[in-house]
Formats: sequence, C-alpha cells, structure tokens
Amino acid sequence: MYQEWVELDLFQDALRRFSMEEFRSAGLTEADRELIAFMAQQEIGHVTMLSNILGAHAPQQCSYVYPYTNVIEFIDFAQKLTRFGESGVYGFLAHLDSREAATLLTQSITTEARQQLIFRQFEGLFPMVEWFEVGIPQSWAWTLLAPFISSCPENQTRLIWENFPALTIVNQPNPYSTGNPSSGLNETAGFNYTSGTGQHNPGLNTTSSLDQARGSESSLTKPHKGSGKSKFSNSGNSSRSNTSCGVSVSKLRPTPLSFPGRKVLLQWDAPGKPIGPNNSYVTTKQAGLAKYVVWVSQLNITYTPLHTDDTSNSSGGWTAQPGLETYQGDPAFNGTIFIAITDSDPYLSAFNLSLINSHVVAGPALYQAG
Repeated sequence: MYQEWVELDLFQDALRRFSMEEFRSAGLTEADRELIAFMAQQEIGHVTMLSNILGAHAPQQCSYVYPYTNVIEFIDFAQKLTRFGESGVYGFLAHLDSREAATLLTQSITTEARQQLIFRQFEGLFPMVEWFEVGIPQSWAWTLLAPFISSCPENQTRLIWENFPALTIVNQPNPYSTGNPSSGLNETAGFNYTSGTGQHNPGLNTTSSLDQARGSESSLTKPHKGSGKSKFSNSGNSSRSNTSCGVSVSKLRPTPLSFPGRKVLLQWDAPGKPIGPNNSYVTTKQAGLAKYVVWVSQLNITYTPLHTDDTSNSSGGWTAQPGLETYQGDPAFNGTIFIAITDSDPYLSAFNLSLINSHVVAGPALYQAG
C-alpha cells in the first residue's frame, strides 16, 4: 500500500514539476508524457483495490521527498523505484495464506512490471535483459522505500519490517553513458539509489575511487544541478543507433554498463539512524562483521568476498561483479538488480530469501548491471 501511494504521487509530481519542453529536451514526446499520466491513473486503481482489501487500517497517502532535479533523473529514479516495488511483491506473494488476495495482487503487479519496462525504454536501456524477475523480502523493499517518505497522517499504521543501514554504490554504472571503450568502465555514476538513509542521495557524481568518496561526502549527497537537457534527445520513440543512449524501443550497447570482474566500490552506514515517515523508524541490524556482498538477481543468490581497506571492518570496501549464468546463455547479473553487505554466505533459494535478513549488515542497494 505504501508503495502504490508513492508511485501515484511520484508520477503526478513529475508531471507537475516538469513542462512539456523539459520532457522534449530529455528526448521524450508528448505521447510519452501522456503515458506517464496514464500510469498515475493505473496507480489510482491499485490504491483503490488495496484499500478495499485492507479496510479501515489501510495506510493513507503520505508526504514524499524526491531526489531528482530534472526529467532524466526522474526517469532513472522511476525505473529503479518500480523495480523494487515489483520485486517486493514477488517476494511475498507465494507466502500469502489468502489466495484471493494473491490473485488480485498478481493482477496489479504485472502492470507495474510493464511500467518498469517502459521507464527502461525511456532511459535508452534494453527493456528486458533478464529471463526471470527477482523477488526480495519485505524488509528490503521497505528499506528502499522509507527514505523517500517524509511524513504520514497521524495514527498511520506502523510497519513491522526492518530498516537496514544504507548501502551506497560509489561507482554506480550510468545508464546515460556509453562508457569509455578504452577502459570498458562507466565511471560516471548513474542515479545512485541509496537504501535506508535520511540523506536522499542522487549519487550523480564522478568519484572514481573510494578514498575520494570518503574525502568528499558532498559528492554523495548533493543534488545534481543538471539542466534536464539530454544530448541524446530525439523526436520519437524509434530504435536508436548503437552509440547513443536516448529514448529507445530497443537498443544494443557495444560497451556494456558493467561486466563480470568489474570492481564495485561500496560505502555503508552504521545502524541507528532515524528514517522514514517523521523519522519515526530507526535503522538496525542483527548481523556481525561485514564479510560478503550478496547479489540477488533472477533465480540466483550469489556471494562475493568483500574487501575492506583495513582490519577494523570499516564502512567502505569493494568487491568484483561475479560472472554466472542462470541457465546457459543467460547472464545472471543483468538489469536493475539488488546487492547487500552480509556477515556470512548462507545457501538460500528464491523462495526463502527472507532468511538472509539476520545476516544483512547494510543494504540493499540497486545495482545497474548490464
């Protein structure tokens, strides 16, 4: 219910905030803007259905704070928010006792999946790079959502889900960049969607090392002062060339956003920070020392070693993107996926992933693989 409310407000906020000319400057047409308006109408339907299921205790619409400053940042934010909204439902659908409610939720969340696909196309990303969609625990979805809720009505239903400490991907791959062919890296960070933090982090920074990021906290917290204009703008939603990253029905990238072996720089917060509506929730963890990075995508739960700068288990380190196939020919870690810091590497399946919660040190964060 909280997720559907924020999506309704998000789509309406972007339509209020940005003019048609600003959408055109980002490569979007009037028809594209109308599609976002229709998505808002879809969310009215979803909110109505969930309110009917939950009755008098259904959460009401809250007030929200968003980190985007232009249309391009909005599109990237919406692409990531609809991803964890979709994945959060997949994570609990099969655990519901009410098959009737599960049926209705399935019929709403399949619409949200289509919204996420559309936002990927608006961003110039290939619309559906995965073979299977991933599900995540409720506490993961709530950790990702809570930072963008500033306040809620009095007597609002309180959620029981945990809020984990924030995890930031310092060198987040940038969907709007074709990358540097000589290095194969997209070191200009994309919209760095940070979990569980009171700082609403746009993460549009060019920090290329962990030491630099530590020395300049502002690079992780200041909004990007872009003009909203895209050098990739076009006049319609047609397939684009391989060298541009603008709006596209479908497009191939000669230089990938990320790849197996890519060094991923990470920072994370300590627990104990106020978060969410009226700062009424506090980030917590049950886990011990940070040792692994868990990668959750498609049907896979995979761990890579976490390398820290010293033996004190500091709040910064790095890992390497793993190379693995879900089935032959399907790179497991592709698209908008989830990572977190853990204290151990328990064997888990897509069905019982919530058992990882007691091992989470920080996260999740959304990693823009591809």
